[in-house]
Amino acid sequence: MIEEIQRHMDNYWSWLREKTQLKMVRDTIEVTTPYLDRHNDYLQIYIIKKNDSYRITDDGYTINDLEDCGCNLESPKRQALLGSTLNGFGVHHEGDELFVSARADNFARQKHNLVQAMLAVNDLFYLASPLVANLFLEMVTQWLDEKEIRYSPNVKFSGKSGYDHNFDFLIPKSKSQPERLLRAINSPNKSHAQLAIMAWEDTQYVRPPGSRAVVFINDSERKPLTPVVEVLDNYRIESVMWSVRESAGEMLQH
Repeated sequence: MIEEIQRHMDNYWSWLREKTQLKMVRDTIEVTTPYLDRHNDYLQIYIIKKNDSYRITDDGYTINDLEDCGCNLESPKRQALLGSTLNGFGVHHEGDELFVSARADNFARQKHNLVQAMLAVNDLFYLASPLVANLFLEMVTQWLDEKEIRYSPNVKFSGKSGYDHNFDFLIPKSKSQPERLLRAINSPNKSHAQLAIMAWEDTQYVRPPGSRAVVFINDSERKPLTPVVEVLDNYRIESVMWSVRESAGEMLQH
C-alpha cells in the first residue's frame, strides 16, 4: 500500500512541475500554477529576489477579486477570520497583498503555503449569492458546536514530503472512532479537491493508524460536481454534503 501511495505522490509532483510555467516580467518572475480559481483561471504568483531572499506575492489578486465580486471583508469578524486563516499558513497581509518571504532552503514550502492560502481565502469568503448570510466555515463550526462535537480548529501537520498542510478541524480519537481530519469546501472544484487529496496523501502516514479524512461540501447553492466527489472517494476521503450533514453526526460525535 505504501508503495502504491508513493507512486501517486510521485505522479502528483511530476504533474505539478510539468504544469507550472515561468515568465520573466521586468525584474519579477511570474509563475502560473496549475491550480484554478473559481473563474477557472490559473492562479498566478510573483517572485521578487532581494539579496539572498525572495518575496513571493499574489500582487493583491485574491482580495481584489473578492471585493470586485461584491464580497466585503471589512467587518471585524471577517478580518479576524482572514487573519486566522493566513496565520495558519504563515502568510502575511499588507494592504490587499498576500505574501511570504523565503530563503533558498524553504522556498518550495513557502510557495506552497502561499498558493494554499490563496485558495483557502478565495473559498472561505466567496459567497455565491448575496442572500447567503454566513460563511460556510462558520456554518460548519456552529453545527459542530450544536452537536457538542469536540474538535481542535485550524490545525497544521507536516507531511512525509516536508510540506505543511492545514485542516479546518481535528476530531480526536475516541473509544469507537479513530482520529478524524476535516476540511470545509465552500465551492467544490478540481483545485480544492486536488489540495484535499494532496494534504491527506502526504499526512495520513504520519498520523495515528486508522485516521480518517472527511470533507464537508457546501451544496446549498449548487450541487457539487460528481467527478469531484468521485475523485475524493477514490483516495478514501469521505464527502459529506451539507444538505445531509445530519447523517455524519454519529460518525463525528463518538
